[in-house]
Parts: sequence; structure tokens; C-alpha cells
Amino acid sequence: MSLLQVRDLSVIANNAGRDVTLVDRVSFDLAEGEILGLVGESGSGKTMACRGLIRLLPSPNLRVQGGAVRLAGQDLLPLDDAGMRAIRGGQLGMIFQNPSSHLDPLMRIGEQIAEGIRLHQGASKKDARRQAIEVLRQVGIPDPLARVDNYPHEFSGGMRQRAMIAVALGCNPTVLIADEPTTALDVTVQAQILRLLLELRDQRGLSIIMITHDLGVVAQTCDTIAVMYAGRLCEHASKYELLAHPRHPYTAGLIDCQPAHSSGHALLRTIAGQPPLLDALPVGCRFHPRCPQVGSLCRERLPEGARVACHYPLGDCP
Repeated sequence: MSLLQVRDLSVIANNAGRDVTLVDRVSFDLAEGEILGLVGESGSGKTMACRGLIRLLPSPNLRVQGGAVRLAGQDLLPLDDAGMRAIRGGQLGMIFQNPSSHLDPLMRIGEQIAEGIRLHQGASKKDARRQAIEVLRQVGIPDPLARVDNYPHEFSGGMRQRAMIAVALGCNPTVLIADEPTTALDVTVQAQILRLLLELRDQRGLSIIMITHDLGVVAQTCDTIAVMYAGRLCEHASKYELLAHPRHPYTAGLIDCQPAHSSGHALLRTIAGQPPLLDALPVGCRFHPRCPQVGSLCRERLPEGARVACHYPLGDCP
């Protein structure tokens, strides 16, 4: 059963009086305990789609338009700001990219975790501190009783990421959005953070949306994968099906670009060209200027499809 349902979600930017669609009618489901990988190049709309569904857009010039976001059957889009604040940070948690920018340098780590607990649960200061210490222990911070009073600058990069996870988990959310949770971490710490997220999923029954450009990360952690390109979902399938048998040419290109698909000292493969500007999209399929198997229909009509948005899916071609 789906815990989170996103239907036809769009995010619009108003640029000098002109509307530009940044996220175009995105739809997906997230089941209880599922980890969904949201994958694509920088600027594909991954983070913007998730910020749209929690109504935490970074500019007043951005707005969510149309669609529905249902969490445990409740449609979130009609909620006013107060109603959405009660959901956000409570039932919906988000780990933001770059914890150094999102942890308050003037507040102790424990205070930042306890703030959400007191706001959403009405806990006393003493009880919120006790819960903050317990969450720090759960995310693997050594000596949490002492570390709870540290400031962010006293933590290493990996520990700041764990602290960011602790802030998001403080109110026991049912859905956790992790935006590039391993960016700027060394390989060893990356593996530790990914292992932690898997453990938290198993211990808490969390549903997780993992935003990343790294197919290696989704291969290790995710159950299903949704691939975005130029603001739209182009393919959505189980991890094993998508990685073994991609049906969209863009997905196949992303997989071929991975170092594991190059042998010896061969040059890494690339996808020719650049993603289009969202205010100057090509007519038809948005990927057709870069697609190795483009056909006449691709230049004329935007492809639709819940599983794969392509006029000529791989495996269907003669």
C-alpha cells in the first residue's frame, strides 16, 4: 500500500512576468518501508520536486501548481501554512544537501534537535533534551551525552551529516527525504551514512526518497528508481529491472557513463550535448537533441507514459 502518493505535481517559476515550468506533472508512489531513488543530472528537477511536495520552495517566485500530494490519505496541497508546518518536520522529514549550510552555527546540536521535538510533540525542555540524546545515539554519534552540547563546527563532516539526520528524525517522521546525503564525504564515510540510512529504515520502518545523481548510491540502497530529465520523469521501475534493462535512452546513457561500464584505460563514456534550458525547451521529446535513436515522432510530440516516457522504448525497436 502506498504511504505517499504524488500525482501530476508541477513547480512553476515566475521569471520577469513569464512562467517557466521547472517540474512538469511528476507522479510517483512511495510504499511503507520503501526507498525510492530520484536520479538525474544537476538541474533535472529532483530537489525542486521534493521541495514542492513538502511546500518548502526556496524563492517566493516559485509556486506549486496543480496535482495532489497525499500522505497516508491526506492531501497536503490544500493545507494552509500552519497545517503544512505541522506535517513538515513531523510526519515528513528532510535531510538537506550540505549540512554546514543548514545547521545553525550559533545553536548547540542538541538544541537544534530538541527544537523540533518541542514544537511538534509539545515536549518539555528536559524531555526534548533526553530524546535528542537518544536520537544522537541512534545515528551513531559517539558519547552523545557530551556531544549534545557541541556546536556544528566541533563536528567532522561525517558527524555533521549524522547530526542533520538526527534533526530530521527527531519527531519520528514516516517519510524521510534525503537530498544528496553523501555529497562531499569521502568514500568510507559515504558508505557509513548509506548503511545508517538502511539501518534506520529497518529499525523505524521509514520510507525514504533518496535524491542523487549517483547510480552507485541507488544500486546499494534503493528498491525503486525514478529518473528525471529536464523537469519530467522519463522512467520509473524497480532497481533490478531498471539497471539491468533500461528502456529509456537517457537511462541507458546514464548507466553507460558509470566507470564500471568502461574497461581498462578506455575513456569514460558520455551523453552527447547538454540538457536543455527550461525556458527554451525543444518541441517534442526533451531528450531528442541528445538521443542516439531519435525518430521523426520524437521531434513532434512530447511522449507520455507512467513506466517509460519514450516513443521508441529500448527493447521495442525492430
